[in-house]
Amino acid sequence: MLTDAAAHLYWTTGRTWPAHDVRALSLAVLNMEVPFTPPVLIPLVAALTTGAAAVVARSRGRGGRPASLVTLAVGCGVLLRGAAGLVWAFGIGADTGMPFYWLNLFLYTPACLVMPAAVVAVQAGDPATTVFGGRLMPALVFGRPRPEPAGTRGFTSL
Repeated sequence: MLTDAAAHLYWTTGRTWPAHDVRALSLAVLNMEVPFTPPVLIPLVAALTTGAAAVVARSRGRGGRPASLVTLAVGCGVLLRGAAGLVWAFGIGADTGMPFYWLNLFLYTPACLVMPAAVVAVQAGDPATTVFGGRLMPALVFGRPRPEPAGTRGFTSL
């Protein structure tokens, strides 16, 4: 989310990379023409940054109910975007010859379908535990020591 916020913050400067102009950028990112101006982009940057901060706070056991609710909203939002992306992937409402179609198919939708799993782990209270049987993120990312395996307290291996 912070990467997305950074991209939108960059676009508030009037630059359009990776597109050659605002129209091409708008069509690639949103599949429609929308102004990429500070009054449109700054609230989006604020929302994305707030969402990311809430998820980080929740993952560290901080922020209480507000962080939990915002984290839940982030999860629901990206899940809805992922569902819409699946519709567009089938060519409904998206021209398969446009950059948006391919960006949606290989970047936007996969990211939006993976993020809810991370939100579930964060909401469960231990983001360092398993999702689908594998480690989601190292415990060190969240500043928590790894627990000792059961029955090994006080013992060392040689």
